[in-house]
Order: sequence, then structure tokens, then C-alpha cells
Amino acid sequence: MPAKNRRKQYLENGYYHLYNRGVEKRLIFLDEQDYSVFLSYLKEYLLPKNEQELYKKLSDETTSSKEKDKILKLLRLNNFSTEIILIAYCLMPNHFHFFIKQKNPNSIDKFMNSLCTRYTMYFNKKYKRVGSLYQGVYKAVLVDNEQQFLHLSRYIHKQALASQGLALRSYGEQPSSYPEYLGLRKTEWVHPEEILSYFSKVNPSLSYEEFVKQEDGFEQIKNLTLEDV
Repeated sequence: MPAKNRRKQYLENGYYHLYNRGVEKRLIFLDEQDYSVFLSYLKEYLLPKNEQELYKKLSDETTSSKEKDKILKLLRLNNFSTEIILIAYCLMPNHFHFFIKQKNPNSIDKFMNSLCTRYTMYFNKKYKRVGSLYQGVYKAVLVDNEQQFLHLSRYIHKQALASQGLALRSYGEQPSSYPEYLGLRKTEWVHPEEILSYFSKVNPSLSYEEFVKQEDGFEQIKNLTLEDV
């Protein structure tokens, strides 16, 4: 029988919960650098690539060989800024969660394969290991109603808030998009606007922060989540 949420249904303009964890539930983020590298990959994939500026620097005689090599790598790198909208995320010591909207039916698969393969190469090189880093193929679950839409972002952020994890010397908590939702940080490649439109900016009792603090269960999204971490 197929594992839960392994079979994927890809739709144009669909909303999805994407997640995966380390093989044998092993840690996939061992220190602060690992979190930072993973986030830098997200940024490179999700921010628009300014090819005109990159080619300009490439043709500049003052650009060093090292800089040119970096530019060439950036030009070859896949970019999903017109295909993937990242609504919410959190990175946990042994797994991660994304809440995304894809504009094209095949965007998720290309995005996740690029991101996970690249991070695995980084991780294996740094820690002198070989083989798979993740427990099988990532899971993608379609969000198909308004309750799931709202409560999934809350579930993801509560995961981060509940964990102190490892390698959090400067983060203070698990890396997540929650600061963007509270207006504490602005990140071009994170898009909380659609979720926040459901909540009040002036009434604290009806704010997104108050919604996240609620202690009720997550019956609305029980079919969207990781079985056990």
C-alpha cells in the first residue's frame, strides 16, 4: 500500500503542503550554516534572476575570473520566480515544511528536485558522506478548501515555535516565515499577503498572531501533515 501522501496530484494554480525528512529520521541541519545555505538556495530559486545585469558584469573587463565563474553558475541555475509562490515555511532539525502555490502543473517537481539535489550535494560534501539524505521522494499534498488553507500556515509556524532544536545560536528559534507574518521582517521571496488578508491589522484579538496562539487541534488538516517526525 502506498505511503501516506506519496502519490501526488499536480494542478495548475494549486496550493500544496510540501515536506520531507531525513533518511532514518536523521538530522538534515546540523549547524547554523546548514540552515543558512538551505535558505540561500531558496532565495536564489525564488527571486527573479537579473540576467541583463549578470551578462553586463560578465562582459566587464574588471570582473575577476572567480566572479565570472560565479556568474556563469548563476546563469545556468534554474529559476522558479514565475512558477512558485512560497506562502510559508519552516526548517526543523530533521525535516522541513513548505506551503506553496504553483502556477504550472510541473513547477513543484522541478523546484523540489533542484532544491533537494543541490542541498544533498552540499550536505554530503561538507560531512563526507554519500547516498540519499532524505527519506524517499518529497511529499506533496493538495490544499483543497479554505479551512486547510488557513490552518496549514498556522500548523507550520507552530511547529517552528514549539521547537528549540539544534544549531540555533543566532536564530533563537527554528527558521520559519513567522516573522514575515508578524511584520518583523520583509523577505521578497516569502508571500504572506494572501493569508494575512483574512486577519485584522488593528484588532489584536483578530490578528494572525492570536490565531497562531490558539491551542485547538488540527482536525482540519490531519490529511495534510507528516505522519510522525
